[in-house]
Amino acid sequence: MPSSLTPIDQLPNALGSMSEFVARIGDRKPAVFLDYDGVLTPIIDRPEDATISEGMRTVVRDLASRCSVCVVSGRDLQMVQLLMGVHDLAVAGSHGFDIWTPDQGEIEHPRSDDFEEIIGEVTDRLTEEIGTVEGVLIEPKRASVGVHYRLVSVEDRPRVAAAVEQVVTEGPDRLRITPGKMVYEVLPNVEWNKGSAVLYLLEVLGLDRPDVVPIFLGDDVTDEYAFSAIADRGIGIFVGRATDPEVGGRPTSATFVLASPGEVQAFLDSFAR
Repeated sequence: MPSSLTPIDQLPNALGSMSEFVARIGDRKPAVFLDYDGVLTPIIDRPEDATISEGMRTVVRDLASRCSVCVVSGRDLQMVQLLMGVHDLAVAGSHGFDIWTPDQGEIEHPRSDDFEEIIGEVTDRLTEEIGTVEGVLIEPKRASVGVHYRLVSVEDRPRVAAAVEQVVTEGPDRLRITPGKMVYEVLPNVEWNKGSAVLYLLEVLGLDRPDVVPIFLGDDVTDEYAFSAIADRGIGIFVGRATDPEVGGRPTSATFVLASPGEVQAFLDSFAR
């Protein structure tokens, strides 16, 4: 993470500062990277219900007809495509471990087979130990597993946290925990994250050029890796409010802010024009 961070409530709103935003792009070509949950759709209690609205889908398609657009998500690649109802955009799923592009198809991480075995073991164990806890949602993915506790009672949340921490503690050389919005993400313990995925996508899509400006929209702690990765040449847009309980007033390395997916849709619509 960068040493220079800005409080979220001090960032200019991208929708209200469109002229400043456009000036930062200059004569370069934009390449837009979008997180899914919290950016293209609101955060909801059950992740499987987070389908994109028809209006947002239309805006994303319009933008993709004018510049490169990629979705970078903690969800599985196939789940992102299913929820979006869009199958012709580049997608980096499982925090960038699982990438697909329309031109190149599936681009696997060199150690993807190892990841699947480890994550399978973790998923089975967590399902056995806490799968019956009321409200807990265990989301297995190709290269990670998410343990959602938004619907878990306050009394049971320590049990969920302890089970996740124990699994990682027993295999610190293999696993790590990345906290999210009311979710623990258990991932392989390698140097790879959403920032790595964005930089890799810029390379494989032929966008790693001085005349291209990467723009990343994200709302979660894991998105800070992407904001940081493009800080010296791109534009980060944080989605959310400083007063949101799950944000907690934390600082960010993003450059602009949008308050909600609704503002994201209005911003992308304006930008696409």
